[in-house]
Amino acid sequence: MGLINFFKELLADEKQRVAALSICSNTLLVALKLVAGVLTNSVSIISEAIHSALDLVAAIIAFTAVKISSRPPDSRHRYGHGKFENVSGTIEALLIFVAAIWIIIEAYKKIVEGAGVETIGFGIGVMAFASLVNWIISGILMKTARKTDSVALEADALHLRTDVYTSVGVLFGLLLLSITDIQILDPLIAIAVALLIIKTAYELTIKALVPLLDVALPPEEEAEIENALQLINTEGIVGFHQLRTRKAGAERYVDMHLVVQRDMTIAEVHDLCDRIEQEIEDRLPMVHVLVHAEPCEDEDCSDCKPGCERIRVTEKENV
Repeated sequence: MGLINFFKELLADEKQRVAALSICSNTLLVALKLVAGVLTNSVSIISEAIHSALDLVAAIIAFTAVKISSRPPDSRHRYGHGKFENVSGTIEALLIFVAAIWIIIEAYKKIVEGAGVETIGFGIGVMAFASLVNWIISGILMKTARKTDSVALEADALHLRTDVYTSVGVLFGLLLLSITDIQILDPLIAIAVALLIIKTAYELTIKALVPLLDVALPPEEEAEIENALQLINTEGIVGFHQLRTRKAGAERYVDMHLVVQRDMTIAEVHDLCDRIEQEIEDRLPMVHVLVHAEPCEDEDCSDCKPGCERIRVTEKENV
């Protein structure tokens, strides 16, 4: 029954389906590249096999992350499990750094010791097939990542898209090697692949790590929050302050202090807060809004609108 429930959940969740597809494709490509690398004695192909192996590990991590992040809040994780996706993205980036360093070391050994590449045609065929498969799968992953705002799937998509570029680079190098027979091209291409991998790993580290530090939402999203407040019927709203925002996985969290006219009833303030929350939720996906309402002070009168009980009392006193 456990296995049946697992597959039911897998089929019902789009993010998990796509992550599982990535695992399957990477498993196939790792096997093909390893065979091609051993048969051709090409360090550039073997480096690509290692790259794909790390992509496979990343795909497994991404699958685990999206599965955990989809769980509802519980007694230990009151804000949900969204940050598991950011943790997985950071781990994936570190793994890519390790793979890139290993590739550079192996390529350097090949330059020093020297070795010829054999059976180039088979290697060219495998790299062409790998490029096509990864291009298709990375496109599916990226589309789903943008649709669901998933950091884990986006990280996996970036891995595979990098794999496409590096595979094409190795493919081009093998073609050039078959024409010129310049053997040093193979390790040099492997080093170029490693440098590109490092660049991608650095960008992924920044993207995955920043939300773990509770950095505010992007300026354009905070502007949408402020615009939402402007659209609300402002009768009763004096202003707001202490706006705080953060993100965990695909979940956004917004809280603020709303200053309202002191003569409003609890029911009126509650209704106003509900309208503000709804307006923000209409503008930002997967957002949780918490509004703390507080009454205006005497110094707020200059910002207030006519109709306030304080203003009416003051006007009577002046008559």
